[in-house]
Amino acid sequence: MPSSPSDPDSPLTDWHAQELLLMREVMKLVGRSLAPAFVLREMLHLMSELLGLNRGRMVLAGEPAPGEERTASVRHAYGLTAEEVQRGVFRWGEGITGRVLATGLPAIVQDVDAEPLFLFRTVPRERLPPQTVAFIALPIEVNGATIGVLACHRIRSRQRHLNDDLAVLRILATLAGQLLRLEQLVAEQTRQLLARNAALARALDSASARYGLIGRSPALLQALGELERVSQSQATVLLLGESGTGKELFARAVHLASGRHDQPFIKVNCSAIPETLFESELFGYERGAFTGANTARAGWFEQAHGGTIFLDEIGELPLAMQSKLLRTLQEGTLVRLGGTRELKVNVRLVAATNRELAREVQAGRFRQDLYYRLNVIPIRLPSLRERGEDVRALALHFVNRANQAHQRNVNLAPDALARLEAHDWPGNIRELGNLIERLVLLADHTLVTAATLERFMPQAQAQAQNAAAPTGETEPLVRDYQSAQSHSAQALREALARHQGNQSRAAQSLGLTLRQFAYRMKKLPPASPSAPSPRRGDDT
Repeated sequence: MPSSPSDPDSPLTDWHAQELLLMREVMKLVGRSLAPAFVLREMLHLMSELLGLNRGRMVLAGEPAPGEERTASVRHAYGLTAEEVQRGVFRWGEGITGRVLATGLPAIVQDVDAEPLFLFRTVPRERLPPQTVAFIALPIEVNGATIGVLACHRIRSRQRHLNDDLAVLRILATLAGQLLRLEQLVAEQTRQLLARNAALARALDSASARYGLIGRSPALLQALGELERVSQSQATVLLLGESGTGKELFARAVHLASGRHDQPFIKVNCSAIPETLFESELFGYERGAFTGANTARAGWFEQAHGGTIFLDEIGELPLAMQSKLLRTLQEGTLVRLGGTRELKVNVRLVAATNRELAREVQAGRFRQDLYYRLNVIPIRLPSLRERGEDVRALALHFVNRANQAHQRNVNLAPDALARLEAHDWPGNIRELGNLIERLVLLADHTLVTAATLERFMPQAQAQAQNAAAPTGETEPLVRDYQSAQSHSAQALREALARHQGNQSRAAQSLGLTLRQFAYRMKKLPPASPSAPSPRRGDDT
């Protein structure tokens, strides 16, 4: 049978063209994939198909266990069975392969049958061709150290010079070393990134556990960073932002991060205190200061001595109390209601408001000197719209908390979490928490999908309420968060008149809470004698 030009042993073979084809194909593989395993296996395949260098193998060193001898094993091969690959394990200095590993020098065996050091460990002699078989082994180096061996069998009597095979194998061994070095660098960088990410995750988780704040969004982390930078000072902190953004948690975080963390943390909601009781609540009173004051009582500032006091909704503070608060902040003293002696107090103040205090100052409703005293370190808390990536974590936190509180086992499906992330959340974290609690209590199934969730969303709740209202009035279950100037005096009085002076129903009809409605009514000029007398209770 005549020889074919594609036969590696054919006298018609253009060896130079075969070498170029092999190099071109190997470079294509490198460009297509940087995974060494894929490239090295195909390299061995091309060595056999194009140059007749058969049973090629890459013997690579492994990491020895403590107290064990260092070995290398066949990692990549072409033309070897799985059993032969498994047998291919060599100690340093053992056989031809072990000698190349130990010395870093190439080895050329012209006749494996005549070489006493040749072990026939991987491929038994009876599995080799009957002709004289040569064996070539070249070191694979990374950073000047031998980490493996590129080896193959070769029929000795061929039309191709042995030196040509050696030249090609040296290039391939060098390329294999570079690919393996690249794999080491990528693995090391990956390990470093994973370690760094794990450290960041632990730091963020510990911060969340320490402060009770959920989330990792840049907006939240920025506010937390500002908080921690000022926590060790004694300066007043003013928390700004929309209602429902978690001002109390941030105020507590200021306290926990400060040197006062072992002392009292007193929170006061200024909007919940009647104007006539402000002074006695904040500064305390002496016995006999007013009817019913049978004993003396320490106010909130005295109870916070040595620690932190948090005045929420400080924009609701009456002007008369603003001057007394300013004096306490400036001098560190207070006088109880009905008392005459000054008491020293050491208190750090954290205040919060969702109002524009600068506008309140311009309108004459807030003292300018107190505003400057409070505005030493303003920190703006991000709305939930700015923390979109935190919605999922917050929702799962609220689900777990509601499940424990109400003995339920409700879970959110992935599409339900995606629907929550897409919502605008005008009421911020408070609105999300309320919705989740309502969902856990009223859901019919343990797994809540987006379709089930939709009927609990604020728009669906408002539509259902509107459809059920016989008078056509809208009383949404989920109210928008309104500014203090959201309704005119006429609108407030008309709503009160429609509901015969019942403030609760009038507030609902305007989308306000009873407290919001009462505050707005209190700020109005005196009503005409014909106006209905307001009643705070419900019809029941």
